[in-house]
Amino acid sequence: MWRYREALPIESDRSIVTMSEGYTPLIEEKICGKNVFIKMDHLLPTGSYKDRGASLLVSYAREHQVSSLVEDSSGNAGCSIAAYSARAGISCEIFVPDHTSVGKLRQIEAYGSKVRLVEGSREDVSRKILEQTKESFYASHVYNPVFLHGTKTLAFEICEQLGWNSPGAIVVPVGNGTLLLGASIGFGELYSAGIVDNLPKIIAVQAENCAPLLRAFEMNQKDSADVNAEATVSEGIAIEKPVRGAQILKAVRDSRGTFVGVSEQEIIETWKEMSKRGHFVEPTSAATIAGLKKYISKTDPNETIASVFTGHGLKTACELFSWNKQKGLN
Repeated sequence: MWRYREALPIESDRSIVTMSEGYTPLIEEKICGKNVFIKMDHLLPTGSYKDRGASLLVSYAREHQVSSLVEDSSGNAGCSIAAYSARAGISCEIFVPDHTSVGKLRQIEAYGSKVRLVEGSREDVSRKILEQTKESFYASHVYNPVFLHGTKTLAFEICEQLGWNSPGAIVVPVGNGTLLLGASIGFGELYSAGIVDNLPKIIAVQAENCAPLLRAFEMNQKDSADVNAEATVSEGIAIEKPVRGAQILKAVRDSRGTFVGVSEQEIIETWKEMSKRGHFVEPTSAATIAGLKKYISKTDPNETIASVFTGHGLKTACELFSWNKQKGLN
């Protein structure tokens, strides 16, 4: 992603912390009879798209002589921040919900970071970490806008791989919105510079069990709705109160896009389908493709559509098979 060095907010090349992340394959898959483009960001160094934001944010931390940092995460962002902190020689502590996938916890620990398990919801984790930010740099993928300027490179790459053309629509999962908002920034910068001729519609996918933004969109609210969230296998988007809710809703509306909700059954069925195609992805990626299917059924058959595999299936394999068994979804 550092091929776009001039568009990334780092002053000195010496500050860059990288593992050659970015420029993942953009493959064509036939979904519901239509050829669509899927960005394979589950192949990034730590197994998720969050490496884009982590590379930039940890580079920013190094540039400002940060020696220790903290982060809160449902898993993937914690893995990414931990990995890039290790590479930069920065001490790292990751706060996660106590029900986080074991694979992600072990991955964070393997990088040498401390794991702090917090009982309760993802929001409880966010509240807990604020007690620690007085002493350490808060490398938040949610609050720190530098992270979004890492994830915007997904949009740059998609357009470059399409011959410097934007797709008609981009289908992405949304919890805290770090990928959606990054994509919105990236496509917007390319359009403002006259590099592409159109801005794609943003199609945001949420699990029906935890869909505060979908509900807000349906009720024409400016910020996320209050919902009684239930457990979802898609832990990466299980965010009951997204802090950038208003910003996410505005980005989708400004793009003439929409929100799509998917059930647990649809997520599992799509996960199985992707696996049989050779793509071992985590449930959040399956939720995205399940939403893509619903969008395809309602849109112009000639529209160019892009989507993304956000995380690798190896991160959540044990929990996913256990979930299937508990819910009778085998």
